Amino acid sequence: MTIIEKAERKFVDVTLTKLLNYIDKNPQKNLLKIVELAEKLLGGTFPQKNIDAAKKAIESGDGVYYQLAMNVLKDLDREMLKKILLAMGLGAGVKGTKAVRENREKYKCNIPFLLLMDPTSACNCKCKGCWAAEYGNRENLSYEEMASVVSQGKELGTHLYMFTGGEPLIRKNDLIKLCEANPDCAFLAYTNGTLVDEKFCDDLVRVGNMALAISVEGTEESTDDRRGNGMYQKAISAMKLLKEKGCLFGMSVCYTSQNIDMVTSDEFLDKMVELGVKFGLYFNYMPVGHGAPVDLIPQPEQREKMYKWLRRVRNNVTGKPLFIMDFQHDGEFVGGCIAGGRNYFHINAAGDMEPCVFIHFSDSNIREKTLLEGLKSPLFMRFRHDQPFNDNHLRPCPMLENPDCLRDIIKCTKAKSTNLECEETADQLCSKCDKFAKQWAPKAEEIWLNNPHPNPKTQYYRDTPEGKAEFGTN
Repeated sequence: MTIIEKAERKFVDVTLTKLLNYIDKNPQKNLLKIVELAEKLLGGTFPQKNIDAAKKAIESGDGVYYQLAMNVLKDLDREMLKKILLAMGLGAGVKGTKAVRENREKYKCNIPFLLLMDPTSACNCKCKGCWAAEYGNRENLSYEEMASVVSQGKELGTHLYMFTGGEPLIRKNDLIKLCEANPDCAFLAYTNGTLVDEKFCDDLVRVGNMALAISVEGTEESTDDRRGNGMYQKAISAMKLLKEKGCLFGMSVCYTSQNIDMVTSDEFLDKMVELGVKFGLYFNYMPVGHGAPVDLIPQPEQREKMYKWLRRVRNNVTGKPLFIMDFQHDGEFVGGCIAGGRNYFHINAAGDMEPCVFIHFSDSNIREKTLLEGLKSPLFMRFRHDQPFNDNHLRPCPMLENPDCLRDIIKCTKAKSTNLECEETADQLCSKCDKFAKQWAPKAEEIWLNNPHPNPKTQYYRDTPEGKAEFGTN
């Protein structure tokens, strides 16, 4: 960080410390001051309507988001809360967003807001439909490689990092070290929770800038059916310990045709809120890897249910006091597919740069290329060229909803399969999605045409001067 950045961080640190120290005396008043501080710092980085909505919710002293804010203040260690706010607000929000936008223009390629990487391919769990179970424990990113990724990423503006796997907490000491070395970045690890212990919780509070997303699949029966006997109780035990220690955590939910009713029930959400969950990251099941069961893909009527449920559960009046994102049904808020570095990409445990955590193809490796070189590779540039893959953002994915798009990308770029166990061709992968894509298209069109949608003000390649010249648009 520069001298100016350090001084700015110190000012915000002191201000947040003062507000958090006195917040219990008047939570509503001081919480509003924190939002106003964020508004001043962000300076138009995020839509004003979102800031105004947050202020309105606090001023009313009512609604699920006010309740969520009060739960955060009640449950989280104050030093951890301050460090998370500094990393997310000042690091990722202010510095990161500005630099990402500038570098997209400078380098004429996708620059991601966040980056996923797998510290290891090893996992102590074997979940149905998860490719990690095929990989074994052969591949790992060294600490030095992960540190280099973060260093290069920060130069481009990327200040948000997520760890997947494998089970990333197999490398938890290295992850803590990485967080400690980069206080201006925010980190999150997707984990089954089995390796969460007291020491690790104490480390999370000490570094302050990493949250966890615990994998859970609804009820004990549905979780254990997909993840193995006893996994539900282990996840619940991890949540209880994290709440006791004042750590920030949420849940990661893969919804399938079999568990979708369970993971959207009021009983499930109420239980998660009671355990201390502050956010939920929902993922549509993807049939990746050999032997991945196709019948777990949610059916069109289930997808429609998810669309409606998401909007009800996020409503300030009808919702629940936790923030939920659904990466398939929130496409309309981010302009469709965010992969290929448009907003994120994935680095697997062998160092391969993949456009998406679900799309295991690559033409670049961090051991041979810089991140910027990889982002300018044929595969990533083709993603940039073709996005959005569908103007109906309820059909964002080039694999699940538009499988011919992925077939074409891989054919044109000659990207190689990065499945760490056994090669899976693009046609083998996409053929598992063809039936669903065809069935979902008319229902998605009906929903899209009969509902209002936000304008995320996204600029695609086709909107640039080069794109307009190529596509012949004004």
